Amino acid sequence: MKAYDIRLPEKVNTVIHVLQNAGFEAFAVGGCVRDSILGKEPEDWDVTTSAMPEETKALFEKTFDTGIEHGTVTVLLGREGFEVTTYRIDGKYEDSRHPKEVTFTRSLREDLWRRDFTINAMAYNEKDGLIDIFGGLEDLREGKIRCVGDAEARFSEDALRILRGVRFAAQLGFSIDGETKAGMRKLAPTLKHISAERIQTELIKLLVSGRPGLLREAYELGITAQFLPEFDRLMETEQETPHHMYNVGEHTIHAIENVRPDKILRLTMLLHDMGKPAYKTVDENGQAHFKKHALESENIAKQVLRRLKFDNGTLHQVTRLVRYHDYRMPAEAKEVRRAMNRIGEDIFLRYMEVRRADVLAQSMYLREEKIRNLDAIEVLHREIREKRQCVSLKELAVTGRDLIGAGMEPGKEIGEKLEQLLDLVIGEPELNTKEELLKLLWKEK
Repeated sequence: MKAYDIRLPEKVNTVIHVLQNAGFEAFAVGGCVRDSILGKEPEDWDVTTSAMPEETKALFEKTFDTGIEHGTVTVLLGREGFEVTTYRIDGKYEDSRHPKEVTFTRSLREDLWRRDFTINAMAYNEKDGLIDIFGGLEDLREGKIRCVGDAEARFSEDALRILRGVRFAAQLGFSIDGETKAGMRKLAPTLKHISAERIQTELIKLLVSGRPGLLREAYELGITAQFLPEFDRLMETEQETPHHMYNVGEHTIHAIENVRPDKILRLTMLLHDMGKPAYKTVDENGQAHFKKHALESENIAKQVLRRLKFDNGTLHQVTRLVRYHDYRMPAEAKEVRRAMNRIGEDIFLRYMEVRRADVLAQSMYLREEKIRNLDAIEVLHREIREKRQCVSLKELAVTGRDLIGAGMEPGKEIGEKLEQLLDLVIGEPELNTKEELLKLLWKEK
């Protein structure tokens, strides 16, 4: 890594200079310093200062209390807000989440000492340069995640740091320091004290990172056992079948890595085979089978997503994709139209991505044949869309009102008849005209 080159945005410099000119210390701190050194554009710029919250508020025209009990004030410059936090010392942690009390301090060192990892415990301003008391710059250069001070002490303060450490390693492509790993393993059970919402946030960041395979390290350290024990069962379930070369957990990890970093897709790949442990059977030849596991996977996916407090939209999309992840069809236009109707045109392309990622995480047995099938289905899907062929009731050339106008009595038979006509049109798209469908209606009556 070259020598650091940190360029503070103009408004961040303004906040710092106002505080300095009033006789206080002020620095950009934490993730924004880390990302700047790595040559990345920080998402947020946080400022830490020796000024007390009321002293900060007195210096700026527009502020609001973001978390003033923890020393944080948001300073508004134009339409942008910048969090300014007083140096602080955290008191005793009693629940692996929150300090019992917060004490403000005038010492930058004491403030940096309470932070999680060395790479997040650096501060910078143009006057004093980089303040790096704990070797964060060296750890950035070595690609290492290491706790500030004693790992067990840091994780005892906030158990979420255990999962955050793995997430940082995944996002940055870093390794985790040995002592830090040991602390993670020992204190992993304290993750049970962390809210589902906070776990969810870190899990998603890990999954959509460049190295979602670090889920394996989370398993080995006993981390996933605390909030996703279903994944641990996958890691313990072998697949004695020519179609697979990994156990279910390793297959799952490879499948996640094979799909683009989209939240819905990566959650789907994480959950798609959750039903396999319960549905595993072994025949007299020693070959494993997992018939109808997709339905159980869908049930478990619902339980996991609800437990981790995912929104209903995410739950709906992911569980549908999990349900159909193993739905196969010959590469024939009629069968593809039928699949588009059954799975839903809104998620069909994602379904195809799921199928491909799944196949690429299997063994080489029949792989070329499976890929050719998927390629041909994609071509047919494109042609069906280009020709605007009907695959759903909303694309059918007649409506319930048309059928009533043609003499049918209102009632549930209307819906049944529309479904019958749709089935005919999926088989023969040329029938999808109002004239042809009404002819069919009269013919059948």
